[in-house]
Amino acid sequence: MVEKKLLSGDEAIALGAYEAGVACGFGYPGTPSTEILEAFATFKDVYAEWSINEKVALENATGVSLAGSRSIVTMKHVGLNVALDAFMTLAYTGINGGLVVASADDPGMHSSQNEQDNRYLGKFANVPVIEPSDSSEARTFTKQAFEISERFDLPVLLRITTRTAHSGSIVEFDLSNKPVKPKKKMDIPWDKYVMMPLNAKKRRVVLVKKQEELRAFAEITELNHEDAGETDIGFITSGVSYQYVREAFPGKAVFKLGLLNPLPLKRIDSFVSRVKKVYVVEEVEPYIEDYLNAAGIKVEGKSKIPLIDELNPDIVRSGILGTKQSNTLEAVKTPGRPPQLCPDCGHRGVFKVLNELKLTVAGDIGCYTLGALPPFSAMHTCIDMGSSINHAYGIIKAGEPSDKVVAVIGDSTFMHSGITGIANAVYNNGSMLTIILDNRTTAMTGRQPHAAAGDTLQGAPGHNVDIEALLHALGVMDVAVVDPFDGKNLKSLVEEYLKKQGVRVIIARRPCALMVKHG
Repeated sequence: MVEKKLLSGDEAIALGAYEAGVACGFGYPGTPSTEILEAFATFKDVYAEWSINEKVALENATGVSLAGSRSIVTMKHVGLNVALDAFMTLAYTGINGGLVVASADDPGMHSSQNEQDNRYLGKFANVPVIEPSDSSEARTFTKQAFEISERFDLPVLLRITTRTAHSGSIVEFDLSNKPVKPKKKMDIPWDKYVMMPLNAKKRRVVLVKKQEELRAFAEITELNHEDAGETDIGFITSGVSYQYVREAFPGKAVFKLGLLNPLPLKRIDSFVSRVKKVYVVEEVEPYIEDYLNAAGIKVEGKSKIPLIDELNPDIVRSGILGTKQSNTLEAVKTPGRPPQLCPDCGHRGVFKVLNELKLTVAGDIGCYTLGALPPFSAMHTCIDMGSSINHAYGIIKAGEPSDKVVAVIGDSTFMHSGITGIANAVYNNGSMLTIILDNRTTAMTGRQPHAAAGDTLQGAPGHNVDIEALLHALGVMDVAVVDPFDGKNLKSLVEEYLKKQGVRVIIARRPCALMVKHG
């Protein structure tokens, strides 16, 4: 029976993966990708897991693929940086069961530290890049991504952006027949999957040959299509930018790209030859524009369209026509309100103390990054996941007194990529204080569980890592646990630990206020 539902792009990707017979899903929570795996986990007869980080997630999925089953990996755009080592070489080895990496970019940096455009990473890795423009396409493109993965023996990068991920549109589907999980025979020939130089050189030749096959495929696939229309001006676009172009310039000729790597150069060249003036409309980087100009297809884009932030129909219209942007959006703006730590958040106690002690604070990725803002103003760096410990270590190595520097890191981020920083500091006889802000969850992305706190994604009891025991095993001699609401004890403990030598860790432990049930 055909159903119609209003689904977000994230939910539609999960549905498409289920319909494609995906056996396992792995990921690390990160806005705007988080809801893909959460939605996938609700289906019966699948396995879904919050892995410890994105690299682990991709390598887990690779194991599923090697065994012959289909798998999906989910992460936000910066998460692909963490998984890039595995991702790049996976293009050389290829796959067995279909493998799709769903990566969600965040133009406008709603919840991110940069506007990284992962279309470039897909091209860099020589893998197909597919981008849907709404929820209906998110479902169908996901299913096609698995077919393409197995057809070309490559992982596929399914790239979405925040608006596609979180906007809702009608999706039609039929789950009356249970999806069949395609299963291949496990086949792991050593000369295909053991990437020593002897084999890697041969696989590089294979990868280059696949690019020729993909270029031929790009010219015929229905993922790319042309909307006929008036040809005084025309547009080449993809993803949610396609929706903006259709609204801003109804009735104009549009070439819509669903396959972003490789581009169908012959079809685009034909389109450009029939349109008087062609503009490329894309968010953030001039990926399509540069790709086409490098191929000798002259188009214009970023001279009219901003290089920063999200687009909208008004921005597209005013940019192309050179007119003043309307105040439609400005008229409904409400006064800005800076984000704040929650009133009952345990982190507040820690940042109060750090502010009073006037310390240099190396920070990390999490809701506790808000400790950089008034009234606390007690964080000085925040660059990437797990970096705070290494930043503090480097500051001290540069000559700053170790009793004036502290690293802060959340419990989930510590498990993601902070452990190695502690191990490095211990091994190299470092002397520094780290405070682990342990609120027993991954709070910033919606309070997901992690390896040191909570049940698994699908509700099974998790065997949680004992952070204190782990620190002792790494060689940290001074480890203390304190309630951050016990301000007097916390301050005296920080002062005491700042005077000690060696690697010291204070665990400021209080469950996230949004997890605590009252009444």
